Amino acid sequence: MSILDRLRGRLIVSVQAPAESALDDPHVLAAMARAAQDAGAAGVRIQGVANLRAVRQRVSVPIVGIIKRRYPGFEPYITPTADDVRAVLDCGAEIVAFDATARPHPLASDVANLVAAVHAGGALAMADCALPADGVSAQAAGADIVATTLCGYTKESEGQPLPALDLVRAFAGLDTFVVCEGGIHQPGTAAQAMNAGADAVVVGTAITNVEWLVQQFLQQITAIR
Repeated sequence: MSILDRLRGRLIVSVQAPAESALDDPHVLAAMARAAQDAGAAGVRIQGVANLRAVRQRVSVPIVGIIKRRYPGFEPYITPTADDVRAVLDCGAEIVAFDATARPHPLASDVANLVAAVHAGGALAMADCALPADGVSAQAAGADIVATTLCGYTKESEGQPLPALDLVRAFAGLDTFVVCEGGIHQPGTAAQAMNAGADAVVVGTAITNVEWLVQQFLQQITAIR
């Protein structure tokens, strides 16, 4: 069974933690990734070399790997260069996700050479998009997956409601694998994304962000004091 067949109609859990979080530890994140796998997740999305290596030792499901790296003067920071792609590949990820927006990338990178770098390493290329045009361009460049990850997080898509179901519907018209990622905080919303045409959904904050979950409960409790 191909990797995309393993993910089709399934849940991918994004297991990440803010830099200041007590959860930001490769061993902790690897345990969380294994727990997600054991609970039925078909894949996990992991950030950073140390975390990728630790998680690879604990899970057998496909890993969507990224590196978040800021380059002065450039907005893209999700696996924005071919060097970053190769660093993810070295950790054993089956899928590499990258910023596929039209914004200028550092080191003269663009969507086409990022896809080429991923494929050269034998992995699948997942285009993190913000706009319908991003998905069209990514597909034309050979991306295997288009995702709504960056919708609402770029100047061009600012203010778009999340999850980006309209973007899912636009991508569903393309002959490619579609992932809805971002703003899925309820199981019912994940179902809506699937009904809109997503082949798979990524959920992170609502499952793995302990700080966010605690704050949601605290807000409701303190509101009635």
